[in-house]
Amino acid sequence: MEKQKPLIVIAGPTAAGKTDFSIKLAKAVDGEIISADSMQVYRGLDIGTDKISPDRTEGIPHYLINIVSPDKPFSVGDFVAEADRAIRKIREKNKFPLIVGGTAFYIRALLYGLSSVPPADKAIRGRLNKLSSEYLYDRLKKIDPQYASRIHPGDRKRIIRALEVYELTGKPLSSFKLPEKPRYEFYGYFLYRDRGELYRRINDRVDSQIKRGLVEETKKLLVYGKNITAFQALGYKEMLPYIEGKTTLEDAVENLKRRTRQFAKRQFTWFRKEKGFKWINLSRVTEEEALDIIKSDLEKGGVL
Repeated sequence: MEKQKPLIVIAGPTAAGKTDFSIKLAKAVDGEIISADSMQVYRGLDIGTDKISPDRTEGIPHYLINIVSPDKPFSVGDFVAEADRAIRKIREKNKFPLIVGGTAFYIRALLYGLSSVPPADKAIRGRLNKLSSEYLYDRLKKIDPQYASRIHPGDRKRIIRALEVYELTGKPLSSFKLPEKPRYEFYGYFLYRDRGELYRRINDRVDSQIKRGLVEETKKLLVYGKNITAFQALGYKEMLPYIEGKTTLEDAVENLKRRTRQFAKRQFTWFRKEKGFKWINLSRVTEEEALDIIKSDLEKGGVL
């Protein structure tokens, strides 16, 4: 029986160039791509998430994109279940599953499994949802400063989940350790760039998103209300104050650029702790050289 293909994981900060690189890699090793982006699962979140359009996939199948309505919940557990199904489908074709994205928690949950945290409690969530993000985050900083330091102060979804777990168990969410043994054999790569170049790419991306209609896309999402998960995503929550007349477009854009840089920093921080990832600086090596590094690793491992 032929050995199953290992996963190839392409992670990295936002705007590093993972999307285009992953298509080249998929062609080079005969793989198909599973998106590991917590927001690209939602339909209608195209410009703000820089979602790949069908005309850019170059025939490479992409999974876990546009699978959920913006007003529906989609948890890390849902992601793992859907990704597992996609991996089985890709392996049945004897192709490499490429996991590509920047949502570090989703990637780790897929590779190692979920911790034994209790399931959601609707009553607790309903009560917490009535409180302001500022109050909730301040409370989280008191009971679980470690977890609070890893998430954005405006990320209501994760803040409420952490407070919910604390109320149910009396223990901070950061104390629930994820399994250490991988569920899959994998080859992991963290693609990044020098800070100056990465920040220029972030600024260029935001400017492009505005030109392509990020404000109009945000307005369309308002039909679902302001409490949907989409408005926790970078881009949409920064455009809301402008749409509501509370700030100028220029200030909203600068705020988005600043928050995107902060998000990129958190992605670096997370993956510095992850085992099994080789870091590749695309400011210092070409994409062709990076492809050769990965193919060489696969050949040495006897899987290519």
